[in-house]
Amino acid sequence: MSNLKSWWMDKWGAFENGHPKLAKWVYQIFYFFVFSMGVTIFQYLVFTLMPHILGKGLAGTEFMWPQIHMNLFGVDFDWSLLGYEVLKDKTTGEVLIGGGLGYFISYEVGSFLAQCINFPLQRNITFKSKGNPVYQAMWYFIAWVVISLICNGFNNLWMPIAQQYVAPAIYNLLVTFITGGVSMIIFFFVFKIIFPEGEPEKKEAK
Repeated sequence: MSNLKSWWMDKWGAFENGHPKLAKWVYQIFYFFVFSMGVTIFQYLVFTLMPHILGKGLAGTEFMWPQIHMNLFGVDFDWSLLGYEVLKDKTTGEVLIGGGLGYFISYEVGSFLAQCINFPLQRNITFKSKGNPVYQAMWYFIAWVVISLICNGFNNLWMPIAQQYVAPAIYNLLVTFITGGVSMIIFFFVFKIIFPEGEPEKKEAK
């Protein structure tokens, strides 16, 4: 194992010296992807388990804004930017876990906690930023709110259709990876802006 590590460090060192800018991008993309996938798995577990913990009371409580009635592929549903429709069994009409206020709370809690984990990892390891953490956290929070609204609106277009054909665990997986995929692409470039590497050193040099 030590020989493999030594071989890799020699190869990476040579690549880094020969292509410093490319090496920085490769390093950042690699760690960004690893940490993002880790928090994506965490989100999936929260999306799947927390609605059951919150129970059918919240699952059966409607919370949607704004409610715009739509019909896509023969499925009638109400689209919203915030919140999710209450899921009911098509045969019995019984409330099912995986929708309503319970799912909305689970989605937002899982997403927020994932960002609390992701922020220090990306800031300190991926981008090695020395900028003002309060300023960076503020812009990170704003970006998360905007991206969450975009993802919520998009998810509420296809989730009602998916719910007619697949089990909650499956569409939770789809929600997680679609949301995670869109977020990863946008967040990478947001991070490049709010996490400038070596900021204090530049100021001292001046």
